Amino acid sequence: MSEHSQFTLLGKRRFGPFFATQALGAFNDNAFRQGMVVLIGFHLGLTIEAVSFYAMIAPAVFILPFFLFSASAGQIAEKFEKSRLIRYVKLFEIGAMLMAVYAFHAHQVWLLFVVLFLMGLHSTVFGPIKYAILPQALKTEELVGGNGLVEMGTSMSVLIGMMAGGSLMALGDFGTTAASILVVGIAVLGYLVSRAIPPAPASAPDLKFNWNPVSETVRVMRYVTKDRTIFNAILGISWFWFFGTVFTAQLPAYTQTFLGGGEGVLNLTLALFSVGVGIGSLLCERLSGHKVEIGLVPFGSIGMTVFAVDLYFARPGVATAHGLGIGDFLRAAGSTHIVIDLILIGLFAGLFIVPLFALVQSRTERSELSRVIAGNNILNAFFMVISAGLGLGLTALGLSIPQIFLCVAVLNAIVAIYIYTLVPEFLMRFLSWILVNTLYRIRTDGLDNVPEHGPALLVCNHVSYMDALIVAGSVRRPARFVMYYRIFRIPILSFIFRTAKAIPIASAKEDPALLERAFDEIDHALAAGDIVCIFPEGGLTADGEIAPFRPGVERILARRPVPVVPLAIRGLWGSIFSRRHSKPGRMRLPRRFWSRLVLAVGEPVSADDASAAMLEQRVRALRGSWA
Repeated sequence: MSEHSQFTLLGKRRFGPFFATQALGAFNDNAFRQGMVVLIGFHLGLTIEAVSFYAMIAPAVFILPFFLFSASAGQIAEKFEKSRLIRYVKLFEIGAMLMAVYAFHAHQVWLLFVVLFLMGLHSTVFGPIKYAILPQALKTEELVGGNGLVEMGTSMSVLIGMMAGGSLMALGDFGTTAASILVVGIAVLGYLVSRAIPPAPASAPDLKFNWNPVSETVRVMRYVTKDRTIFNAILGISWFWFFGTVFTAQLPAYTQTFLGGGEGVLNLTLALFSVGVGIGSLLCERLSGHKVEIGLVPFGSIGMTVFAVDLYFARPGVATAHGLGIGDFLRAAGSTHIVIDLILIGLFAGLFIVPLFALVQSRTERSELSRVIAGNNILNAFFMVISAGLGLGLTALGLSIPQIFLCVAVLNAIVAIYIYTLVPEFLMRFLSWILVNTLYRIRTDGLDNVPEHGPALLVCNHVSYMDALIVAGSVRRPARFVMYYRIFRIPILSFIFRTAKAIPIASAKEDPALLERAFDEIDHALAAGDIVCIFPEGGLTADGEIAPFRPGVERILARRPVPVVPLAIRGLWGSIFSRRHSKPGRMRLPRRFWSRLVLAVGEPVSADDASAAMLEQRVRALRGSWA
């Protein structure tokens, strides 16, 4: 696969107009909401009790459509062509914003809440379309980069929209008109841009629409829970919203009480968190090597916990000075520490969320993806409600805001451990990613030759103890590895191999029973539609050359005819994990770090044409002269 930048997607019609449309929608949503907050809080002369009441019910009004209509929205996104649906949603947004203009000028609070409900409905309908259209528009290797851009664009649009809507509404008599022009203008612009989105065919045009939202919600949740890995990925996404909601909800009071800042410092803290999320989202493509790398998820959760705990220690006590502007805050002692923590919490949150969305999109059946996203939205809304309740409960118990941050950080660690215990693949990929990317720089060639679906047998040369981790860290689909039982039992690596469901094997002389069990397990894995990787040489190379392939590969194919994909690792001979420096008296110490490697993947071979000798020649040709 050739190297490419995710930013090139912005210039392509299949992504650019969609990206702009969703960013403008996120901007307008938050510009309206923040303008509404400023209008109700400062311009209507309401009592503090009334303002507090409206502030408490506003999130509930916005989230309510997610519970009521997400299941129906998922059906709509599956049944109809998506670009046309997006244009209808944008026209709906224009109508809602025209209603908002009247409510702004007439100071009709009840009508503002109607518009808020309608904008929640707008987001409810757009969500399943938004994430289901990406796998249709993007290639597999572009999915992480595209999701990273979407998350970055959304994060920055939310921030800029909040600042713009609140700032314009605060301009006095002209503020209402300025905010009105902004929200209507952005809605119209969003519709015009959406007209450039290319057609995205319906994924389930024959779907029979269920008008009962309750029964359809139950059915949608069955889709969500059908695959354990996808369900836990969605729980992870929902946890991201829980974590983020607690932090952002506490930032206004935290800024005033513990940072001593005014409105400018509040905007700065929101900006730091949002910029961090944007940076982390963009980094995902580079760190993942252009593939769906769920090993980044534990990395992100660890960073979120570490820097949220550190934020508690950065400023546990109340501020001694108040009303600070941005400049005064930045010059104050300890402020740099807080700035770094907020950026890094956001950055690791971005590393956490993007691979989870990409995982859901890549592993869900296209005909069910919109409904799975709808179920994800329902769970997201539920977790956001729970997070608000937790914040209120911890406050009622007398905990300070830094202590609330600390509690959420500890909860984050507990939830992460629980999820990785349920789905060890997350942790296994993380350990594999750390090991491989610390020691090597890997380039892949021909990775698209590995089938996206269905069973396949991968055959690869065997150079070092790291071969299985290198293949596992490069191939997008989870693979079952067949490996010599002594390697399978290596400390630390054994945990990775076991969680990856590797298949230990021995020779007939060493353990004939284990050999037979291995062949049975290989056949069961292929019958289940998995991909299995074997090293047909039967052991590590002793001289860097490829040894003759053993006939076990033919026995596998005779029992279960499946496509065979040849692989070759180049550049690993001579590393500490190879046998080059295994002579007595030679210390097995690292001699190279971050070495350049290539994993070359050849075209699939049919089972009828495959033989041990022919596959050996294919692997030799792929490996070439560079061992």
